[in-house]
Amino acid sequence: MTQEQFSKYSFLLDRTARRVKQYAQRKFKLEDFDITVDQWLILKNLSENELMSQSEMAQILFKDQPTLTRIIDILTKKGYVERVPHPNDRRSFQLVLTQSGAEKVEELKPKVSEIRQKAWENLNEGDFEEFKRILNKIYDNLE
Repeated sequence: MTQEQFSKYSFLLDRTARRVKQYAQRKFKLEDFDITVDQWLILKNLSENELMSQSEMAQILFKDQPTLTRIIDILTKKGYVERVPHPNDRRSFQLVLTQSGAEKVEELKPKVSEIRQKAWENLNEGDFEEFKRILNKIYDNLE
């Protein structure tokens, strides 16, 4: 592959990822979800993993610590997340979803699913498998 082709494909990947996030954020705002896409990702991950440290969350979401801290501060003020002392490390905290946060996740799951499905319209099973194969290959190349 030439450098020019590589640049075009990289641009397409970046452009598409940005469009997906922008579309989702616009829908979150229009439908008055009261959270952002990044806040949703934290709530969703906490609903799937009972307790997580901030550093674990940062790694999963590819966020730096200051950015993640700001997002968690907002979720804490909204009453969706709590920081609890880490049992083995007094210097750190674990994140836990509150009852209100769990209710928010359950309320938004079907709505978020509808938003995601928009991006996948008009793709068949073969398209999904090829897309998954390519994304996994790109990911593995960077390990």
